[in-house]
Formats: sequence, C-alpha cells, structure tokens
Amino acid sequence: MTKVAVWCRHEGDNIIGIGKDIPWSVPSDFKKFGRIVGGKNIVAGRPTYETLPPKFNKEKIYVLTSNTEYEVRNPEQHKVISELKYFKDFEEDLYISGGAGVYKEFMEGGAALMPDIVVDCVYHGEMKPLEGEPANITPCIEVLHKKYIAFGVEYEEDNVTTQIYVRRGEFVEQTVLKHIINSIINS
Repeated sequence: MTKVAVWCRHEGDNIIGIGKDIPWSVPSDFKKFGRIVGGKNIVAGRPTYETLPPKFNKEKIYVLTSNTEYEVRNPEQHKVISELKYFKDFEEDLYISGGAGVYKEFMEGGAALMPDIVVDCVYHGEMKPLEGEPANITPCIEVLHKKYIAFGVEYEEDNVTTQIYVRRGEFVEQTVLKHIINSIINS
C-alpha cells in the first residue's frame, strides 16, 4: 500500500486555494491531476470533495470530515470517514487530494500516515484576486524538505513545475511510481 499526496501550490507563499477556489486556472494541470488520481482511492476533506468535478463520481473517495451525517454524492463509491486513524492500516494505494488541513494531518501524522510519495506542483504565475481565507501548506513543505528526496527531473508545463518526492529511507512501489511519471509526462 502506497500513500501519495498530490498538490499544486503557488510559488513563494505555498497557497493552494482561497476560500473554496483555486486562484489560478491551468487546464493542463487539472488534466494531470485527473490522470494521476483517476481510478484510484482518493481521500479529500469535505470542502475539497465538494469542488471535485462529477467525472470523479466513479472513483472510490473517502471524505474526511467530522460531520458523520454528511451526505456524499455517490454513496456506492464515496464514504465519510471521521477519523484519520482509519488510514493507518489502509491496505490499498491512497491518493491524498487536499485540502490544506488534510495534507497537514497526513504529513505530520507519523510514519503510518505520512505519504510515501509527494507530487509537488508549483504554479509560477499570478493569482486571481478572490474573496476568502487563503489556505497554504507551508508546514507540509517544511516536512517535504526535511523528510523527502527529489526523484527524477522536474517537469515544466504551462507555468507549472512538477517534481516527484519520495520519503527518505522508504521503498516505494515501482508500479505506483511508473503510473505517476506516465501521468505527468503524457499530457
């Protein structure tokens, strides 16, 4: 079982969103995200889950929320999880898709929860002005730089640099790594 965190952050301030929106629009990056997590087990916080497009209704999605009465869009495929420890002994590959609090919980949750692989996408352009509270993942980036090593080369497309990181001292499943690399380079 491999845990993979996939995020796109703004260069310099590590913002991944403002309010319920992403303050940039890069269609190729959204497509890359879809190729990486499509058909996989996805975990997302409730606000992130609510922004996932309907094309993700067929994926198995675990919605991390304290509201155990929360109603998911597709009860056959989507499940509410109220405690992070549910994922400590998760037996399948898991793709962590945000938001900031969910990334932080996994990155700082100890060895059993920490992602084995991080797909770090960095947007280098201007952000759209949006209303709402900025969400940044600076604590996650600090963990990334301390506990992970870069794997392979950076990939650049449409003002987004993508780098794969692997947790230091850990063996990662090669089929998962190959899937991620193919999803990034086959645009």
